[in-house]
Amino acid sequence: MATVLVTGGLGYIGSHTVVSLLEAGHKVIVVDNLVNTNAAVLDGITAITGKKPQFYPLDLRQPETASMLFSKHPDIHAVIHFAAFKAVGESVEKPLDYYQNNLNTLVYLLQEVVKKPIAFIFSSSCTVYGQALELPILETAPVLKAMSPYGNTKQIGEEILQDCCLAYPHLKVTALRYFNPIGAHESALIGELPIGVPQNLVPFITQTGVGKRAQLSVFGNDYPTPDGTCIRDYIHVVDLAEAHMAAMNRLLNLTSKASFEVFNVGTGKGSSVLEVIKAYEKVSGRSLPFVFAPPRQGDVTAAYANTHKASTVLGWQARFSLEEAMASAWAWENKLLS
Repeated sequence: MATVLVTGGLGYIGSHTVVSLLEAGHKVIVVDNLVNTNAAVLDGITAITGKKPQFYPLDLRQPETASMLFSKHPDIHAVIHFAAFKAVGESVEKPLDYYQNNLNTLVYLLQEVVKKPIAFIFSSSCTVYGQALELPILETAPVLKAMSPYGNTKQIGEEILQDCCLAYPHLKVTALRYFNPIGAHESALIGELPIGVPQNLVPFITQTGVGKRAQLSVFGNDYPTPDGTCIRDYIHVVDLAEAHMAAMNRLLNLTSKASFEVFNVGTGKGSSVLEVIKAYEKVSGRSLPFVFAPPRQGDVTAAYANTHKASTVLGWQARFSLEEAMASAWAWENKLLS
């Protein structure tokens, strides 16, 4: 079993991945500055798994944090790096926050990781493709100019990692390019926990459904799509967590074919905003109040994955449907009310 450092491990994707790691018997060390989550998530992880990971409420933007963690835990075998700001719209408004947080934390971590062979999994994003020229998107698609500072931090992050793989031949890195994670653990003990107004579609839908929000704003209704709304590839967060397990196992088993590998992580199916709303209405039995609003800067028209590489190389594929993911998100939202 491996010792795994999970940065941002109490965040949305991080917490579900920590659960998968603990259930597989790995030793998990979590660091999170709690800017976009809270310490109660640790209780949910413990309740699900019966195990409590070692937790450090520290900020990786401070360079001494990474060096301290690796000094205290010289047996770390793998790092899964989630710690980053992740909202496209917010990044347009606060670009410097995104560049400082998303790039500095990566550099400080790598300064420790390159000292010895450690598997490194990077939380990348489909935003690196910009508005892709062909759909579904292959990993070999051109990395076009990013449409947001958030997307640019992921592009730059991947470039930093590729440069490090060239400079340090023992470094092995996998970048997982996520599409749109949604849903929650089946226990409804952990899930997406946005601070303030949600930046993502599904928590805004579920908060509107329980009355926390008066109505949902659908940004744009004249995109060149079948119903005029943006199309995305919505993947259940538990499926995404399992993709991290598959990627880590490949690195630790020394079966990766290159020092830097990239995989799309999605369902391979695109769903429009209106289709997501309909899925919510079906699983909840409620109608959702919404209005159309102007398109947001930084949003692409459509993005959904070709997942053949992840399926054939990692032996991984998404299991859950859009409706199943929406049902779990709805159960989580209702659990928050209790």
